Amino acid sequence: MTHSPVPAFLVELEEAFNRAMVSNDVEQIARCITDDWILVTPEAGPVPRERILGVIASGVLTHATMTKTATHACVAGDMAWVTGRGQNTGTFNGEPIQADEYVTDIYRRVDGQWRCMLTHLTPVRGR
Repeated sequence: MTHSPVPAFLVELEEAFNRAMVSNDVEQIARCITDDWILVTPEAGPVPRERILGVIASGVLTHATMTKTATHACVAGDMAWVTGRGQNTGTFNGEPIQADEYVTDIYRRVDGQWRCMLTHLTPVRGR
């Protein structure tokens, strides 16, 4: 199976989303996501936008670093998805956290701007 390169605009969207998350600024994060964005985690399943933004705004969840290396993508009209491997560090309830995950972000073009509508996380397991 061969893969075409990930479109540059999707790499840029992922990098902007990473910067927003590391800023821990809910207004910056909100500009990257749709009003109905969902985060799917292995620990909690589907988590709505309001809940994630609330724990970030309260300081319960912070991110210090976040990187993603996009490896697969597809653009179909006003929809696009990108999958890759991501790592992040931060705190949750004052305790250090660290993750190494496969990340899939689904984007939708809304009023001419691409915004993430779903993020799905899958932990990387030892081989």
